[in-house]
Amino acid sequence: MEQRLVCTLALHLALFFLLYFCGSHSTPFFDVKEPVLTEIKVNVLAPDISPSGDSRPFLPLLAPSPLIPFANNTVPILSGLCTLNFSSAESVMVITATDCRASFAPYMANVVCCPQFDATLEIILGQSSKYSGRLALNKTQASHCLSDVEKILESQGANEELQKICSFHPENLTVASCPVTDVDEFERTVDSSRLLAACGRIDPVNECCDQVCQNSILDAAKKISLNGISNKEVVPHGRIDDCKNIVLRWLASRLDASSANGVLRGLSNCNVNKVCPLLFPNMTNVVKECGNVISNQTFCCKAMESYMSQLQQQSFLTNLQALNCAASLGMRLQKANVSYDIYTLCHINLQDFSVQGQLYYMPLN
Repeated sequence: MEQRLVCTLALHLALFFLLYFCGSHSTPFFDVKEPVLTEIKVNVLAPDISPSGDSRPFLPLLAPSPLIPFANNTVPILSGLCTLNFSSAESVMVITATDCRASFAPYMANVVCCPQFDATLEIILGQSSKYSGRLALNKTQASHCLSDVEKILESQGANEELQKICSFHPENLTVASCPVTDVDEFERTVDSSRLLAACGRIDPVNECCDQVCQNSILDAAKKISLNGISNKEVVPHGRIDDCKNIVLRWLASRLDASSANGVLRGLSNCNVNKVCPLLFPNMTNVVKECGNVISNQTFCCKAMESYMSQLQQQSFLTNLQALNCAASLGMRLQKANVSYDIYTLCHINLQDFSVQGQLYYMPLN
C-alpha cells in the first residue's frame, strides 16, 4: 500500500512538471542562459558549510503560475450573503484555482498557492470598494465571503482546504486594528498620487532590492495607523501591519485586476524569498555521525541523507529559499559542532532541500 502511494505521488509530480514546462504562460528564469543561483555566493550566508551550486534547481527565483488553466468542473452554490463583486476579479480567480490545484496546493503553498490566494482576496476587496466605499468587511460578512471565494475556487479545481493550508481566517478580511477603512478617509490621509506612482507598476526583481513600492506602502500604512492616536510616537507594530493590508486593497482598487495581481505577487515574492519556510527536525543522529572528527564517512552521509529526506517532504522552494535554508541548516550544524563541510562531502546541493529534489531521485516504476 505504501509503495502504491509513493508511486501515485511520483506520477502526480511527474505530471506537474510536464505541465509546468509545457504549459506555463509566464516567463520563468529558465530562459536565462546561466542559472541565476550559480552567481550567488552561498558562503556569504554560511561561511564554512555551503551546498554546491552546480545543479540546476527546478523552481526559478520568482514563482510563476505553474499550470495551464483547466475547465470549470462544477457550479458553486454560494451563500447569497456576500456583497463582494467576484466578477471583477474573475480572471485572477482562474489563476488562483490553477495555482492551488487540489493535488499540489500543500506542496506549492508557500511558493505559489498562498501568495496568489492572498492577492486574490485583496483584489476582490479592492475592486469591490469602488462601489462600497469601504476597504474591509465586518466579521459576519468576512465569514460568508471567504466561504464563497473558497467554493468558487474549489469548483474550478482548487484544493478545498485553502483556509487551513494558507492559515487564512475571516478576520484577515476585516479592518483588524487599523483605524481606517473608508476610501475617502484613506485618500484624505495618504498622498495617494505618490503611492500610485510608486506602486502602479513594479519590476519584480528590482523592487526586491530597491523597495520603492514597499517603502511607499509602509509610509502610507504608518500615516493611517496614526488616526485616533493622541500619542503618535507609540504605534503598535501589529497595527501598522494591519494597515498595510488596507493600503494594498486601495492599490488594487486603482488598478485593473490583472495589473493588481502582478504588483501584489511581485511584492509577495520579495517576502517569500527572504526566509526559509522549512521546519528543521531533530538532528541528533547527524551530529552523532558527523560531529567533531568524522570516523566513518559512509555513516555520516547516510545520516545526512535521511535528514534531508525529511526536509524534502515539506515543500517546493524557490532558488533563494533553498539558499536561505542551506545557510540556516549550515549554521545549525556549526552550532552543533559539525565543523566539516558535509554538503561537499555528501554531495548535497540546493535541490536536495525541496520536494523537487525528492522527485529527481524517486523512481517512477
